[in-house]
Amino acid sequence: MAAMVKVIEVLAQSEKSWDDAAKVALEEASKTVRGIQSIYVKDMQAVVEDNRIVKYRLNAKISFLLERDD
Repeated sequence: MAAMVKVIEVLAQSEKSWDDAAKVALEEASKTVRGIQSIYVKDMQAVVEDNRIVKYRLNAKISFLLERDD
């Protein structure tokens, strides 16, 4: 039978960069999800205070293989 892939949507943030926010999303998801195959950054947002970015946020989709009990 063909492999099945599931997709979850996550929100993450970092005070460093969007790249770091993506790493945070992946690191946190990997604590409870096995078999991660990819991450797709769907949307990015920044929080601005005093005319500078203080938080980088993103909405990402993480896909992983479903495990089977055969």
